[in-house]
Amino acid sequence: MRLATVRTAPGATAAVRIDPDAAVETGYPDVGQLLAQPDWARRATTADGPRHPLVGLDHGPLIPHPEKIVCVGLNYRRHILEMGRQLPEHPTLFAKYPPALVGAYDDITLPAASTAMDWEAELAVVIGTPVRHASAGQAAAAIAGYTVLNDVTARDWQYRTPQWLAGKTFEASTPFGPCLVTPDELDLAAGLSVECEVNGETVQHSDSTELVFDPPRLVAYLSTICTLRPGDVIATGTPGGVGHARTPPRYLGDGDVLVTRIAGLGECRNICRAQPAGATERR
Repeated sequence: MRLATVRTAPGATAAVRIDPDAAVETGYPDVGQLLAQPDWARRATTADGPRHPLVGLDHGPLIPHPEKIVCVGLNYRRHILEMGRQLPEHPTLFAKYPPALVGAYDDITLPAASTAMDWEAELAVVIGTPVRHASAGQAAAAIAGYTVLNDVTARDWQYRTPQWLAGKTFEASTPFGPCLVTPDELDLAAGLSVECEVNGETVQHSDSTELVFDPPRLVAYLSTICTLRPGDVIATGTPGGVGHARTPPRYLGDGDVLVTRIAGLGECRNICRAQPAGATERR
């Protein structure tokens, strides 16, 4: 099953089930509020609300207001080794705040405060049931599905201090969507191709089998720290090919087209827009 949050009118959104021929409203304003229902899968499967053509859907952020967005760094095996680092014993964690999120086809704001905005294609996990102190089996069962995210990062702010948060959560910078795809539609063990393009050039290419900590392990680990709740998001890390690691470094500029694609999940396609000094984000 595929679910999405779409804009239906100015200021209005709807959680929809994506069928082969239409997007069907589920009766909830967004996927986060749908997942808050204990029987969300049944409600989504049986929904028969207003229908929308698939062509031209205006996707908002898949989960507009998650309680938690937890991001993982240094999690692609080949990239870690090629950089001369040892594989980590524990996940490297940092946070992002909901105002950073934009829809799968929305513009990305390049903040006037940064001159080093970089791309990071990522597989994202969405939680579907509350989970705490989870076993591996419980962790896997708590996953509602997977989607696409690009952790667009202000490198000049990320490395101002040892803590990365400042560079990771500029507003309207993080494409997220277009759909939540439930685990039964995917073969994660076989690997999902993860790609990023800038202006048609492939800059990142890997697959999810390279993850040091796979989604169930991340869910189990995080559930030891805090209760994970429906709609929480885990961004699982990015493979090699980021602009900051190039010689010379390469960053996103005004008008650049950023495409983030994961096999079986779809893609985000976003135009980067430079923010004039003193302006507010385009939402």
